[in-house]
Amino acid sequence: MALHPRIAEITTAIANRSAVSRRRYLDEISAHASKGPRRGALGCANLAHGFAACNPGDKAGLAANVVPNLGIVTAYNDMLSAHQPFERFPDIIREAARAAGGVAQVAGGVPAMCDGVTQGETGMELSLFSRDVIALSTAVALSHQMFDAAVFLGVCDKIVPGLVIGALSFGHLPAVFIPAGPMPTGISNDEKNKIRQLYAEGKVDRAALLESESKSYHGPGTCTFYGTANSNQMLMEIMGLHTPGSSFVNPNTPLRDALTGEAAKRALAITALGNEFTPIGRMIDERAIVNGVVGLHATGGSTNHTMHLVAIAKAAGIILTWEDFAALAEVVPLLTRIYPNGSADVNHFQAAGGMGTLIRELLDAGLLHGDVRTIWGTGLDAYTVEAKIDANGAVQRMPAPKAETDAKVLRPASQPFQANGGLKTLTGNLGRGVIKISAVDPKRHFIEAPAIVFHDQEELQSAFKRGELNKDFVAVVRFQGPKANGMPELHRLTPQLGVLQDRGFKVALVTDGRMSGASGKVPAAIHVTPEAEEGGPIARVRNGDMLRLDATNGTLEVLVDAAEFAARAPVVADLSANGTGIGRNLFASFRAVVSPADSGACIF
Repeated sequence: MALHPRIAEITTAIANRSAVSRRRYLDEISAHASKGPRRGALGCANLAHGFAACNPGDKAGLAANVVPNLGIVTAYNDMLSAHQPFERFPDIIREAARAAGGVAQVAGGVPAMCDGVTQGETGMELSLFSRDVIALSTAVALSHQMFDAAVFLGVCDKIVPGLVIGALSFGHLPAVFIPAGPMPTGISNDEKNKIRQLYAEGKVDRAALLESESKSYHGPGTCTFYGTANSNQMLMEIMGLHTPGSSFVNPNTPLRDALTGEAAKRALAITALGNEFTPIGRMIDERAIVNGVVGLHATGGSTNHTMHLVAIAKAAGIILTWEDFAALAEVVPLLTRIYPNGSADVNHFQAAGGMGTLIRELLDAGLLHGDVRTIWGTGLDAYTVEAKIDANGAVQRMPAPKAETDAKVLRPASQPFQANGGLKTLTGNLGRGVIKISAVDPKRHFIEAPAIVFHDQEELQSAFKRGELNKDFVAVVRFQGPKANGMPELHRLTPQLGVLQDRGFKVALVTDGRMSGASGKVPAAIHVTPEAEEGGPIARVRNGDMLRLDATNGTLEVLVDAAEFAARAPVVADLSANGTGIGRNLFASFRAVVSPADSGACIF
């Protein structure tokens, strides 16, 4: 089907505003491109260092400069369930590379922290900044110029965006992203959420809560809810950086291993040494970025990507704005219900057709650029498939099933769960923010209630325990922005606010911090910018001020006389305690230079 005219119009607007920066970026990567292996220009001592640890066959090939060399950048550690499967991947990749006539070396590792472990803890203040550390680490890994292409092993929240930003800094090289896959389904998400709320109310003890959580997060693989980690995998496939059908295959299965080997071979096939040269810097253009935003809206994906996609686009010389997100949301329907937007998890989504069915529905509705370059070739049609394994252990692909009109997980574009996207942008006299509405009951899209102001999430939790919040209110949790303390997620507030909402109170959250990619049924205006630490309007809100959050019309306002509100001095908070301990002192320079949330909250 022809591309939807509004999609075309928005893409053209992005391309026009990005013309100068995009051309500058393309000129930069062209200057580093080479017809042959870059390592051939290295001095003999440099090259000898680069292959000193290789086996004799690999060493001979690299010395003669006749074989492609594949760099592996890995986020492996065995504490994170999502990344533990990567322990085996380098051996699979090396074997596949040799079978294809190439060599593969681990170029370097990047840190990978888990927001699930640090949620509500001091370490969470390093979380968002870890994305930029990962980008820097990726650049260091590739700086030896030994490689003709690279594969990237990463899954979770900040890891994939950081790897993409780092890969784009070496945009003259092809890049293939290889997922690890989700863990099998554990207890239902509804049951998990029920126990969390009972614990918040003091009706079950810690042992019961831990037992429930352990049955949910129970083995190797990505957490199965549709948070930032699984939104990352969706993005990598819809933007053409995964091999088709590979995003949501469980780890430690024959198909997962076959897909990993296939991805390594594909990376070698698209180097400058062959006829399908596909450098990531040229592949990720305005059309690919728009496809990513469309996928995010169609699946009700993570709010974190309103920052990550902006930062990724910027790394490729493309200027993406929250206004683009808002405009695309108006024409992209919500096609999936995956927890927290529904009761299903990503394994159920995969069983319903997964990415192949989703991409076909969006293509058929004219909502995706189908003519983009991908690591698989030209065109997204090749991604309307599901991957299987044949009797010989090789990957085979077949057309993905059709979406069913009465399905509970994945629907056709003609019969969506809702007519517009799962994310909305907000503007008003409190600044700009975003809200995830795909999991919020439409009757709660409009909240008007008095403000109760907090300067950290512990204050809100304490007030809840004291029984002070049994009323209609909007919680304003401020001084949680990137300059204040690194913009931690405030997902630990979800159970308390959920309890109050279930008791019949009108509640909402307004914050310059983040919620998890799993933010759910409580309306939450997040990423509010300018942040309080910069004297933004949120720093002038007082207890009792009436606030209006209108997700339907996209507004966020304080209902105070304009002259009076403007005359108020912004509150100043003592944030000295956020600058020391648990590594936070090392990130002082990051907090000083980080951009606002709507510019990607990045240091570059």
